[in-house]
Amino acid sequence: MTAPVADETRIAADLARKAALVSPVIVAAAGVVRGVDGAISAAIALVIVAANFWASAALIARAARLGPTVIAAAVLAGYLVRLAAIVAIVLALNALSWVDTPTLVVVLAVTHLAVLFWEMRSVSLTAAYPGLHPRKES
Repeated sequence: MTAPVADETRIAADLARKAALVSPVIVAAAGVVRGVDGAISAAIALVIVAANFWASAALIARAARLGPTVIAAAVLAGYLVRLAAIVAIVLALNALSWVDTPTLVVVLAVTHLAVLFWEMRSVSLTAAYPGLHPRKES
């Protein structure tokens, strides 16, 4: 028997799946607009977005076992640490000549927001179905 998957992990997996669905379009568009460096920078930004969602879900799932106060502290501290890490990564990548920093930053910001808004339609905040809405049978 397998262990149940935390709702946070299921949501993060769904976020990553949605990001993966739009990734080819984003990378291709960045490549057309900003060239090869733009495409590579967009791909790096998409990896950072997916890693950020996974890290957030792992942190919340772990903190959930310890109580609501720990969840609140973990979410706040985790947000600050992940935000600092993203800024540090962008600053480090900025030093590389082949990284198109404007593309990296725009794709990073827009993809975070777009995927979160897209995910809002899938998240269920009811006691009957916590996490994601149940899928309709076809």
